[in-house]
Amino acid sequence: MKRILLCLLLFTAIACSTNRDKPISENSPGPITLVIHGGAGTIKRENMTPEREAAYHAALQQALDSGYTVLEKGGKSLDAVIAAIKVMEDSPLFNAGKGAVFNSEGKNELDASIMDGSNLMAGAVAGVTTIKNPITAAYAVMTKSEHVMMIGDGAEKFAREQNLEIVDPSYFFDSLRYKQWIKAKQAEKDRTAAWIDPYTKDKKFGTVGAVALDQFGNIAAGTSTGGMTNKKYGRVGDAPIIGAGTYADNTSCGVSATGWGEYFIRLAVAHDISSLKKYAGLTLQEAADSVVMKKVPSLGGDGGIIALDRQGNVSMTFNTEGMYRGYIKKRGEGKTFIYKD
Repeated sequence: MKRILLCLLLFTAIACSTNRDKPISENSPGPITLVIHGGAGTIKRENMTPEREAAYHAALQQALDSGYTVLEKGGKSLDAVIAAIKVMEDSPLFNAGKGAVFNSEGKNELDASIMDGSNLMAGAVAGVTTIKNPITAAYAVMTKSEHVMMIGDGAEKFAREQNLEIVDPSYFFDSLRYKQWIKAKQAEKDRTAAWIDPYTKDKKFGTVGAVALDQFGNIAAGTSTGGMTNKKYGRVGDAPIIGAGTYADNTSCGVSATGWGEYFIRLAVAHDISSLKKYAGLTLQEAADSVVMKKVPSLGGDGGIIALDRQGNVSMTFNTEGMYRGYIKKRGEGKTFIYKD
């Protein structure tokens, strides 16, 4: 009997020691959190009127409130990501959904992706022209098909079969985006240097995204975009590519990117940030800085990311003049930003 009691005491001591050695942060997820972006490469300060700046802050806050309400009610991170992104897709202020830019043929071609960090399931659509909210189509691909990515007519046929909201392509028309495209086409015709919108000093930003952490400790990330102004027909950027523009893994972090897609694809930006945190032991911010502030610029690219880990740590890192962004951890305390200050 004494021997049995001694063994039990020894086992208990070992178990307690093991629990003490394991960081609490690995056992318990952080508070429900949502972080969003509305694209890097913001309107230059000198062109940003107080009214337009207020409109951007209001739209970002609406997206935060919509996604956080899902989390607050005990909903899943996936649903929070979709709710937040749909708000931005429905706003002409952002280059996604309603505010998408025009390609070289004068069409709006949309891309989106979503990923579940709890099981690494993912879905994406690219080059769609009639799906009102591409992020919902990406989710449908993930949950209702055996595939990860569907494109063009096939993706739209699938969306109709899933009873998603389909609109006429004219729904996506925005006068400001159209004027930008006309200027780009004129520059192309005159064989001048590659067109850069003087209003934003760029032509490739505006992607929207969200990353959420729910009460169950699960992370989800999503991204949606209209791509680059005057992009070649059929061009696909990083937004719908898992590992480039979107990635989520509960054991590391969730990431949504915005920027010059060609560089983000080549560097697998979202996955690289996740891997640096997971395998190199970097903090979330260290991993983000390593990729966004060093690797991307070293190749000539620019842009930014939002990221969130299971402990509720947030990164909103960018190497441009600004990035529409915001986060919320507690009701009534959401914060939105545009410029570096």
